[in-house]
Amino acid sequence: MRAHLQRVPDPRSRRGRWYPVLVFLLLICACAVVSGARTITEITEWGQRASNGVLEELGIRRHLPGRRRAPSKATLTRLLAALDGDALDAAIGAYLAQDHHTDAATTGSAPPPAIAVDGKALTGSAHRGRRHRHLLSAVTHRPTVTLAQREVGAKTNETAASRPLLEPLDLTGTVVTFDALHSVKDQVRWLVQEKKAHYIAVIKGNQPTASSQLKALPWEQVPVAHTASGTGHGRRESRSVKTMAIAANLGGIAFPQARLALRVHRRRQEPGKRQTRETVYAVTSLDTHQASPSDLGGYVRGHWAIENASHHVRDVVFAEDASTVHTGSAPRVMAALRNLAIGRLRLLGTDNIAKTTRAIRDAPEHALWIWGITDSPLLPGT
Repeated sequence: MRAHLQRVPDPRSRRGRWYPVLVFLLLICACAVVSGARTITEITEWGQRASNGVLEELGIRRHLPGRRRAPSKATLTRLLAALDGDALDAAIGAYLAQDHHTDAATTGSAPPPAIAVDGKALTGSAHRGRRHRHLLSAVTHRPTVTLAQREVGAKTNETAASRPLLEPLDLTGTVVTFDALHSVKDQVRWLVQEKKAHYIAVIKGNQPTASSQLKALPWEQVPVAHTASGTGHGRRESRSVKTMAIAANLGGIAFPQARLALRVHRRRQEPGKRQTRETVYAVTSLDTHQASPSDLGGYVRGHWAIENASHHVRDVVFAEDASTVHTGSAPRVMAALRNLAIGRLRLLGTDNIAKTTRAIRDAPEHALWIWGITDSPLLPGT
């Protein structure tokens, strides 16, 4: 982790630095956020609670002999506002990617790995007439790890930002899922021809032409190719998948190299509530010999799951929507630190992020082990 964070340029003036090395401050932030810190104030408090031993492991003793005081809120506030958000996101993405293999090679009948492109608003970052910040992310389906993130300012700019977002990633053999609103013909063609990836584009009502074309297909004549059901979070859900070759039926579709059309019908029943039904249409460059109906339904479901496994966690566990941080790069930097914490914990096999962050918060030494700074937790019996 330290090696990746060293790539982030230091925005501070060389004069008057209390903490000469930027990485120490970034590690303080990473340790605090993985311990559940939601705000810059809570990051500061984590540093103040940390023992001298923890601070020494992070590097403060080496650079500040005799001065082991953790950084103040003012120091961290100025730093996070001035950081290069692109550089930090690139460093975090590279760190998480090294443990999450998105290589095209697959073993046996395992489906290719998938990455979802999705946007999220930082609603609390609006300030004095300035619109809230908006971030576009590339997130792996399973486990949920954010490999890239860009600030796009407003949701209408997501289409222009999707290509720069994916450009640095090795997408060979990967399935990229996205809302079709994010795409234009040239970008989809670039994704398939130059990045050697496949795609699944989910068609919504805000793409009326493509939506009408797909709905008009003779789905009643097509048998259900796959069904699945399950129970979780107190609700029961069932899904059915139909697929149809579109070369002959929909030759004018606006998606290059599209091979199949998908129809996914979902029913959800929650206790004490009426059953809800939803039908989703999609197109994909995958052909029948490259992915089964079960795989295709799993990709669509995996794209939906980003809301629960990433965005929902950022809002509920880390109170992202409630954050009023708005200065400079600070809103994006805080979101990047949350992505880092969630991604690392997911890669370690954590299902309950809230429970795990509470456990780490109660023993700051554990955060050092999370980031590989120590070989094992420092507390006896852990």
